[in-house]
Amino acid sequence: MVNILLEGLDLDADWLKDTLKDYIKPHHKVVIVALSFGDEIKNESDWQREFNRHDGGYYKALLGGLSAYGIKEDNIYIIDYFTDSTESAKEKIVNSDIAYFLGGLPDKMYDRIVEMGLLNVFKDYKGIAMGFSAGALIQLSEYHIYPDEDYSDFGYYKGIGYIDSFYHEVHYSGTPVQDESIRRVLSERNKTVYVTSLCKGAIISDNGKVRLLGEVKAYTKP
Repeated sequence: MVNILLEGLDLDADWLKDTLKDYIKPHHKVVIVALSFGDEIKNESDWQREFNRHDGGYYKALLGGLSAYGIKEDNIYIIDYFTDSTESAKEKIVNSDIAYFLGGLPDKMYDRIVEMGLLNVFKDYKGIAMGFSAGALIQLSEYHIYPDEDYSDFGYYKGIGYIDSFYHEVHYSGTPVQDESIRRVLSERNKTVYVTSLCKGAIISDNGKVRLLGEVKAYTKP
C-alpha cells in the first residue's frame, strides 16, 4: 500500500510535485474524507458552505491541488457525514483510487468513521491513502497529539492502522512543547518519530519503504 503523509493542501508545491506525480495520475478517482471538522460545522448547511462544488471554500482549495495532477472534477467524490449512508459512503470508497483524508481533528474523524460503519472498509482499502495534518496522523496505528489550541493535554489516539512502524510529529516549528512531545514518544513507544516542518515536509510509505520529502527529521531512541 502507498501512504502519503502531508503537512497541508499545497499538493502542487515545487518540492512535492515531481515525486507525487509518480503516484497521483489524471485518471484516478479520489474520495475526499471530510470527517475531521470541529464545532464550526453543525449541520448540512454548514457543511455545504465549505464543501459544495460551486462556491465551497474548502472544496476550491482541494480541487486546485488535485487538478494540478490532471484529475477531473467528475472524478472527485466527497463523503458527507450528514447525508451519506454507510452504503453510499462505502461505494465512494471502494470505487476510488485515492482516499484523501483532510486536516482538522483526527479523533473526531476516527469517531465518525466508526459511527458510519466505515472502519473496516478503510482497513481493507487497496488504493492510495493520502492526507494532511489530521489526515496524515489517522493513517497510523497509533498517533500522538501534543497540547495546542484544540487539545489541552498530550495523548495517544487510535488510527486506522495502515502504518505501525513509526510515529509522526506534524507542523513542527521548534517549540518546547513539540520537543517534549517527541522525547515522550521516543521514551514511551521506542519507535522512530518522523518530524515534518510546518508546511515544508512530507512522508511517503511505499509498501513499507519510507521516503522523506522536504524538511523532515527522523528521531530514534538513543
